[in-house]
Amino acid sequence: MASTAPASSLPLLQIEDGIATITLNRPAQRNRLENADLHELLRQIERLNADQAVRVVVFTANTQGQGRPVFSAGYHIGGFEEEGSDPDFFERIPDAIAQMRPITVCALNGSVYGGATDLLMACDIGVALEGTELRMPAAALGLHYYRSGLQRYVARLGQSMTLRAFLTAQALPVETLKQLGFLTAVLPAGSWTAAVEALAAQIRDLAPLAAQLTKRSIREIAAGTDEAAAIRQRQDLTAASQDFLEGRQAFAQKRKPHFTGR
Repeated sequence: MASTAPASSLPLLQIEDGIATITLNRPAQRNRLENADLHELLRQIERLNADQAVRVVVFTANTQGQGRPVFSAGYHIGGFEEEGSDPDFFERIPDAIAQMRPITVCALNGSVYGGATDLLMACDIGVALEGTELRMPAAALGLHYYRSGLQRYVARLGQSMTLRAFLTAQALPVETLKQLGFLTAVLPAGSWTAAVEALAAQIRDLAPLAAQLTKRSIREIAAGTDEAAAIRQRQDLTAASQDFLEGRQAFAQKRKPHFTGR
């Protein structure tokens, strides 16, 4: 899913057959995130939330021309010095990703550093290219990380691994993250594109109403904000849906179901 577009542009958005792909597109700068990129990502997220035909969003990066692939080097430090910049704006992007309606997949086709690691933490599913790594150098730069990002780290990696990541600033191989159960798969370069496309298609073909409501309930349970009545309401809604009827009929007829989200 790597882009062939010219380098050093705003993130690219492609939508095809219910799957949206957002591609970071500054490979010459190791896909660092500039303030303009953050605003564009927020616009794209809002657009995809409103497009009911989109069931899956894949976040990836253009790594063309890089000797060692880098998904993102993190937030561009120079952005803190730009006139009118908001030091708290960055966290709105992973917060928005975590709250997206479609199912989100981070296709980590290179190493990830700094604030960009929270894009991975915010997604529902993560897959990574073998031999890549994650590194969080905030304390090494003199910065205390923001609260929601720390919450995601602890929720996804656990306290001990979060302490290791932040208090040593050492790189964590993606193979270690796979062993923790955080990543769905670590894939070789030769099978990367086909495997990511197959995963996205598999998620897209789930019943969207059930998948999206289940995602919301799981995230609420993990955050301790779930309400039994709300989860019961979602359960009843899917039990009475046309998709559940279609799913039962497809199972009985031994065919692939055609879900509409109703």
